[in-house]
Amino acid sequence: MEPPVDPRRGDAEDDASSPATRSLIKLAGWLFTEISLPKLIFAWTSLMLVPALLLGAAPLVVTGWVDTLSGRITALAGFSSVLLLLLVAVVGFFGWRPLFRSAERSFWSLNALAIQPGYATSREALRHVVERFSSRASEPGRRARLRSLSAIGAAALLAVAAIGVILLVWPSTRWTADFIDFARPNRLVRPALANAVVLVALYMAVASISWGYADATMATPEDIGAFDMPSHGGPSWRVVHLSDLHVVGERYGFRVESGRRGPRGNGRLERIVERLAALHAEEPLDLIMVTGDVTDAGRSAEWAEFLDLVWRYPQLAERMLLLPGNHDLNIVDRANPARLDVPFSPVKQLRRLRTLSAMVTIQGERVRLVDRDRGVLGHTLAAAAARKQRLIRSLADTGKLGAGVQFATFWDNLFPLVMPPKNDEGLGVILLNSNAETHFSFTNALGLVSHEQEAALAAAVRQYPRASWIVALHHHVIEYPRPVRAFFERVGTALVNGSWFVRQLEPLGDRIVVMHGHRHVDWIGRCGSVRIVSAPSPVMIADETAPSVFYLHRLSSGAGVRLRLAEPEKITAAPEAPALAPLRQETVPRRVSLL
Repeated sequence: MEPPVDPRRGDAEDDASSPATRSLIKLAGWLFTEISLPKLIFAWTSLMLVPALLLGAAPLVVTGWVDTLSGRITALAGFSSVLLLLLVAVVGFFGWRPLFRSAERSFWSLNALAIQPGYATSREALRHVVERFSSRASEPGRRARLRSLSAIGAAALLAVAAIGVILLVWPSTRWTADFIDFARPNRLVRPALANAVVLVALYMAVASISWGYADATMATPEDIGAFDMPSHGGPSWRVVHLSDLHVVGERYGFRVESGRRGPRGNGRLERIVERLAALHAEEPLDLIMVTGDVTDAGRSAEWAEFLDLVWRYPQLAERMLLLPGNHDLNIVDRANPARLDVPFSPVKQLRRLRTLSAMVTIQGERVRLVDRDRGVLGHTLAAAAARKQRLIRSLADTGKLGAGVQFATFWDNLFPLVMPPKNDEGLGVILLNSNAETHFSFTNALGLVSHEQEAALAAAVRQYPRASWIVALHHHVIEYPRPVRAFFERVGTALVNGSWFVRQLEPLGDRIVVMHGHRHVDWIGRCGSVRIVSAPSPVMIADETAPSVFYLHRLSSGAGVRLRLAEPEKITAAPEAPALAPLRQETVPRRVSLL
């Protein structure tokens, strides 16, 4: 007999986290019924409360130390006072640097968690409302002006709100302390928190105005218009751009986002790789860029499926470069968006470790880390991982918290990874990790490019002043010049400091092409001088009968160290057979005995 429900077609559990089958309101309702309150409180305390206390307490600690030191100098008499003075001076000398670093890390932690996302959300919310209700927002020129005005409006609103918060909280602040106050530290908790609120609000007021002005005056995104003609006689490169492969670990597995509305299993990906092999046989490829979301939830079985497939085609593997997406790192539980990781969760570090292992396997000898102290390229990724082999093995075998904390530090210093050009005028690739520290399945898609990564990127480019570059990351750096239907398309998946990042890239505009994925749609455009290429997902397709699509780009180096981007070739790969065979005939052959 046929089963009442064909397990190959899935059920409601496969749609649990899918925005394609459930609205965000329904997902949020599921979140509130399933969330772990103790974990939420602990995560909020670690990520928000502790950094706020450290930031607000810094001026109290400094003034308390200065007060004690000056008091000892004034009342200096006797051997014991000299010893106390020396002790206070030594503690201050060795303690100010960790205190400063702690306050600095706390400030930027709050900036990444609240300030920049707050500004980006306000800006995009205002833009969404204006474009939704403006009858002329569909006109490109009009939409660009509305977006500029929305950036200024959002900045002004945030600045006014921040000043209001400062006026409200100021009576509770305290900026000086006596040495005796630290005997009862509970008395300093409230003023420390008030200090942190004032510092953050002051920064938000100033930064919002600065960001708003910069966003309003920067170039607006537009379609590419005209492609470049390939250069004749100069170097050229054939680059395949793939993204959002969402490999699953089961033969009939469904993907987190699409649920039962998308293709099951990895059959489409196998046909895509077969098509790549055929393209390479016709004319050799130079690069295969995979800009994140290689797996659907960062599980070991998913990475194993991907590597098993890639190693069947070694000539493709040796041309492939990949970087992490939010599904590789930030999906805590593929069936429950309410699950969250506490800070330094070993499980989160294990997802990072799997991604690192795949990157070492695919490209470990071809990409290098940036030595941030000297501003030059350093060890290969393979060499850096080999130096941490004992730590990596310990984390993989035990999953202990201590190993996870050490590995988190190692991971934070990995990116960007750089494949240097083969010669002074060759093509290099810079791989960024644009995933934000969300710790939460429901907010897994947010992105952020750190200042440290941008500085290391600039150092790598300076080392090869005549080279051309592909700057690759997962998240989209700018909103496309087209209307959006839902607000979450603007904010829920955004690179929250994307406008800032584009402005940093503008001086390199004629030497670089930015490639990303994440949105599952194809778009080629520019923002000022920066050319941006978005890759579609060849597997996240609602229609199982539709072919998969990806693009083959031809880049070439022109006169004046200019990287030329020719019109890409659209490649299709055949889909799987749309119909499933009867269950008994496919999965229980007659020759198999159940006894």
